[in-house]
Parts: sequence; C-alpha cells; structure tokens
Amino acid sequence: MAVEDLVRADAVVARLPVVEVLGPAVLAYLPADGFRPVKARVAAVPAGHGGIRALMEAAGPDDVAESGVGDIDSPVFVVRDGADVVAAAGYERWPASTAHMCVLTDPRHRGRGLARQAASAAVSHALAAGLLPQWRARPQASRRVARALGFREWGAQLSVRLDAVE
Repeated sequence: MAVEDLVRADAVVARLPVVEVLGPAVLAYLPADGFRPVKARVAAVPAGHGGIRALMEAAGPDDVAESGVGDIDSPVFVVRDGADVVAAAGYERWPASTAHMCVLTDPRHRGRGLARQAASAAVSHALAAGLLPQWRARPQASRRVARALGFREWGAQLSVRLDAVE
C-alpha cells in the first residue's frame, strides 16, 4: 500500500480483515515554545470523581470514547458550572514521555471555551512533568481547541481492529 493510503479507512478495509475502524484522526503536538495557556478557574480532581462520571453520562458513550477521558491517569482538571462538572481534561501517559491529551465537554455547554480552559490546565501539568503533549482529534471543534493552545498538526492516525485469524 502507498503510505498515504494507510490512513484511508476504505483502502485498509479493502486489504485486511478489519472488524472495527477508529479514525482517521489528526495527530498534533505542542512545540516547546508554542504553548498558549488560557487563564481559568479549574480544579484538579481524581479520575474517579463523581462529577466526572456525571459528565461522561451527559456526554454519551460515543463522545466519551472519542475523548479518551475514561483513560486519564493524570489528575483531571475540571471546569464547573455551580456544582456540576461541565468540562474535564487530563492525559494518559504513553511511551516515550508522551502525554496523550483527553478532553470532554458537556454537550449543553459546548462552544463557550470550556474545553480550552480545562485542557490548558492539563497541558500545563504535562509540561511541568517533562512530558510531550499529544492531541489526537477527528472533530473540527477538538482540532480548533488544540490549535488555540498552540498545538501543530503533524500527521494522521488510523486505528483498526483486525478479525482474529487462526
């Protein structure tokens, strides 16, 4: 296959016994001098916090899966509306000192810059830990948040699950 076809789902599915496709998605990384932090009132909570569970229920399984919020192993940085968590961000530690960023906003509160606020705190935490922030996104809104924080798109990713071959 041509290299450019490796991120085309139709091309991969035509050649391999694929049972599930995720992507393609854009991969973006934050250059050392590129971070544009956002000042906001955020709080750090543990991943199992009840407010995070409520946010995940409000967002639904597809958005939760896309966000990766269920896989966060860093503190979770949240934005609240009263007592309710309406946006959350953190990261999962990946190999090679990579911080895979995860962000989720309640659908009823989107378009207000809350993802950017929560993500800014998570990115700051990752940088302070000496990690390289990585942003994987399919939705344009997520890509806009990443660009606003200074991430630069460097490539694409297509994840597939293959049928078990015996």
